Amino acid sequence: MGSYAEEDVLLPNSVLGKAQLLLAAFESGADRLRLSELSRRSGVPKASAYRLARELVQWGLLDRHGETYELGIRLFHLGQRVPASSVLRSVARPLMADLFTRSHAAVHLAVLDGTHVLFLEKIAGEANVLTHSQVGGRLPASCTATGHLLLALAPDGPEQVAALARGGLPVMTPRTVTDPKVLMRRLSMVSRQGYALEVEGVRTGYASLAVPVAVPGSAHAALSITAPVAQVSVDRHLATLRATAESIERGVARKTSYDMDRPAVVPRPPGVRPARAAAS
Repeated sequence: MGSYAEEDVLLPNSVLGKAQLLLAAFESGADRLRLSELSRRSGVPKASAYRLARELVQWGLLDRHGETYELGIRLFHLGQRVPASSVLRSVARPLMADLFTRSHAAVHLAVLDGTHVLFLEKIAGEANVLTHSQVGGRLPASCTATGHLLLALAPDGPEQVAALARGGLPVMTPRTVTDPKVLMRRLSMVSRQGYALEVEGVRTGYASLAVPVAVPGSAHAALSITAPVAQVSVDRHLATLRATAESIERGVARKTSYDMDRPAVVPRPPGVRPARAAAS
């Protein structure tokens, strides 16, 4: 895996820029990093990385445990105050809980973050807590149902696929899509049908079904269920999943005073009815 400095072409000269690279080093999903790995992933020289990491620990943006560093709790608190995320999560969580009760499947809400999906919320029972997903965690978009859906709907989806392909598509199971051409064909199908079904691409024995959630003034989010393959069915779950997505859209519309009757900023995929704001 290349360093984040390589992705950005040039290493920032500012202290703030280098600090951002240190924090971004955790975006691959690593929970704890040694200083040497933090330096390698960020591209920041080890001596500078040590000084900056020490300051980030003082600010609560990083925590140190022995020889390793992890993201600090202050980042979590700040993240909860991001307006778009906080409104979406506050509206979605109770509706996701209802969907979990009906489907008995893990329910995820995710957004596209470059070549990965970022999980904003997750509802799961003890029997189906999946170690591959967690709130605030990221997974390669090419492996997941949410990622396939969001890449298919993103205006720069082909560019994101190309960025993934340059380093080789990541492999999580024997059934993970590793051919960029196959991935593009799948994304084209997802765009036409308005939902994404992924089978054993992330975890052997499990499947996911995802639908879009239109977010006012922004790109789409994705709502998905994940369960053992035999328990995930388009025929059984698609209508309920879409109804929950539309309820989330209406709730966000009410909270943001957004008029869902006017043309949407983001075009909806085929087969998905536009949600209308419910009367207050």
